[in-house]
Amino acid sequence: MGRIQIPTEVSSNSFRDPDGFVFVSNGVVLRQVNYSYKQNYDCLIKSGLYDNLRKNGLLIEHVELKSPATPNQSYYKILKPRQIGFISYPYEWSFGQLKDAALATLKIQRIAIKHDMTLKDASAYNIQFVDGKPQLIDTLSFEKYDPQKPWKPYRQFCQHFLVPLTLASYKDPRLIQMLRIFNDGIPIEIGSKLLPIRALLKPSLFFNIFTHARFQNGSPDKNNQSKKQFSENALMGLIDVLEGSIKSLSLKNTRSVWSNYYKDDSYSRTAFEDKISIVKNFLKVTKPKTLWDLGANDGTFSRLASYQGIETIATDNDPMVVEFNYQKVKSNQETNLLPLVIDLVSPSPSQGFANDELKSFFQRGNPDMIFALALIHHLTISANINLDLLAKLFNKLTKWLVIEFVPKSDPKVRYMLVSRDDIFQDYNQQNFEKKFESYFKIEKKIKLKDSQRLLYLMIQK
Repeated sequence: MGRIQIPTEVSSNSFRDPDGFVFVSNGVVLRQVNYSYKQNYDCLIKSGLYDNLRKNGLLIEHVELKSPATPNQSYYKILKPRQIGFISYPYEWSFGQLKDAALATLKIQRIAIKHDMTLKDASAYNIQFVDGKPQLIDTLSFEKYDPQKPWKPYRQFCQHFLVPLTLASYKDPRLIQMLRIFNDGIPIEIGSKLLPIRALLKPSLFFNIFTHARFQNGSPDKNNQSKKQFSENALMGLIDVLEGSIKSLSLKNTRSVWSNYYKDDSYSRTAFEDKISIVKNFLKVTKPKTLWDLGANDGTFSRLASYQGIETIATDNDPMVVEFNYQKVKSNQETNLLPLVIDLVSPSPSQGFANDELKSFFQRGNPDMIFALALIHHLTISANINLDLLAKLFNKLTKWLVIEFVPKSDPKVRYMLVSRDDIFQDYNQQNFEKKFESYFKIEKKIKLKDSQRLLYLMIQK
């Protein structure tokens, strides 16, 4: 990849750790390990912890590169980790994804102790879904274990994992998206105020959330874990309690408005099978390497791409259909599909320090193709977003667009207009084609059998 040039500035999302940073050289993401981390890094490698975690699919693999062309004073190692196609954030995950990320973090801690090391942080942002499974991507998250010190990441783990998962389980899975407001995790005292009284009946939640919140608010803390010296047995006892708490949490209601979308009257069997056939043919003609299925529901059409080895992001604003999609990824051991909770009316913004630490959803990728199937009538009629704005957005994002036009005569659109005035005079096939042809060339237009809906294959102008 040529000679490495160490940048004078670290990546905008990698400035907090004094032991190293992430940077990009010649289009490749690299990590510098500083001399301050030399002892811990050597221990990670020589103790066998790195190999153990890598073989178990829990830590992103890397190779050590040769010395950079212009080494700086703090330089010790340059690592080239496995390149990840898309970075997602915890507030975009379903309940099951956040739960599996939490359990992976605790499993990593268990293994680390066996190698005389421990996690020094437990940030959910250090986890990414690689090949369908949660993996730690921060190689510098470990330090030598000191039995005289408490488990440093305890509060962070509770705020990043335990509190949002408990709120999702006892209240509503949409509360996970509070992590978008609280980037360092939902404060424990806020979580304790939002949870119902019945959560107090579970001893592990009483201690790790309600009692923990009292300590943080200045109440007597003689039993506060953050100030205790923990033996290895005591630490493993805490991990056992946290793991048991996480495993016991589940979603009480798994149904939603859109959970049976493909089973209702949206399509006849003939129309549905025809739609599948047409989309498959569009994929065969265009051969994209990356694809975003926006408004993917349970991922039925996403899998037409991912099963062909196309790296696919499947988004929906309904946490329950995303959860269903993720559980199917797990059960089928799928490696090319990442379901995410994204509301296209208000997608994840740029935020964090200087509004640059966490990138917006649209900044994190440029897919070769976008699916917008049974989507735009929701955006135009439910959210009042005009066709020109949608065409302009898709043009910025992708080369190929597969889009479905659902006319006003369709039963679904008629149902949407029952409870509101029809102010959408421009929502018709002629105007749809006119607006999109300003940004795309229509390659193919096909009317679905036994349906009034049309599928379009468009290419960016």
